[in-house]
Amino acid sequence: MKSGNFTKDEIIGFYKKMLLIRRFEEKAGQLYGMGLIGGFCHLSIGQEAVVVGTYAASQRDDTFITSYRDHGLMLACNADPNIVMAELAGKATGCSKGKGGSMHIFDIKRKFFGGHGIVGAQVPIGTGIAFANKYKEKNNIVFTYLGDGAINQGQVYESFNMASLWKLPVIYIIENNGYAMGTSVQRSTLVTDLYKRGESFGITGKQVNGMNFFSVYDVTREAAEYCRSGNGPILLEMKTYRYRGHSMSDPGNYRSKEEVDNMKQHYDPIDAIKKHIIDNKIALEEECKIFDKEIRSLVKESENFARSSNEPEINELYSDIYK
Repeated sequence: MKSGNFTKDEIIGFYKKMLLIRRFEEKAGQLYGMGLIGGFCHLSIGQEAVVVGTYAASQRDDTFITSYRDHGLMLACNADPNIVMAELAGKATGCSKGKGGSMHIFDIKRKFFGGHGIVGAQVPIGTGIAFANKYKEKNNIVFTYLGDGAINQGQVYESFNMASLWKLPVIYIIENNGYAMGTSVQRSTLVTDLYKRGESFGITGKQVNGMNFFSVYDVTREAAEYCRSGNGPILLEMKTYRYRGHSMSDPGNYRSKEEVDNMKQHYDPIDAIKKHIIDNKIALEEECKIFDKEIRSLVKESENFARSSNEPEINELYSDIYK
């Protein structure tokens, strides 16, 4: 496991951010069960290394866009947990004024262009943003995230073709958690090495251990340098795993409890970076417990903020809507 040129404080910061995503998602699941969050809710527990590692490899004014499993990436982009939780709760103080909910969070100040509810819809949008960047001669990259289910969508391949044809500065990040909405990659896909999906368009692909922050960071940094050098798009398949179901209504009967427990016990991304911190004497076990306590307090604050915020006014129903 590499640590790059990170300082001790930076590594602790990455650990805290991954912890924040984990605790935030756990709290969101709890509030959903209590009826305080409505609609759909897709948690990214287990996938924290992907979003934190890729964001760490980005530069200022790079852009991020993803699907409806979006809370973790928005927090990785340093969004305020209060406004994210308020949006999940449908409150006016949320990032989309309480009208987007879990699947449609957005933070233009953080260059986070949202979660998108239609499978694969974010891929052509991200490709379009990359086109705009190149047209305006901006040396910025668009990090476009999609799942192993979305990789079979036609609009994804239309985007690959255009991005490669015009050498657009976009990194396509496949968060391959193995099960899409509930069907394993082995059952739904003939060629299961998803990083090869861009080959017919001339797009280089790499497979990455998405459960290891440093592996994610190292490969993403190299990919970003490749894109910024004018080489066009690149595809990264992050082999990751989600502990919860596809959404809150998914009991996950398509996989065994033993499989999930094995991933939690032996491959957990937060445990891995915590082990690195302790083994390299960056922080002590007792300090890590204090970090966790701080994060839990921060998440509790976001819950309190969401609970105490007002519902959107009725006259907001038609604002920000194209008509």
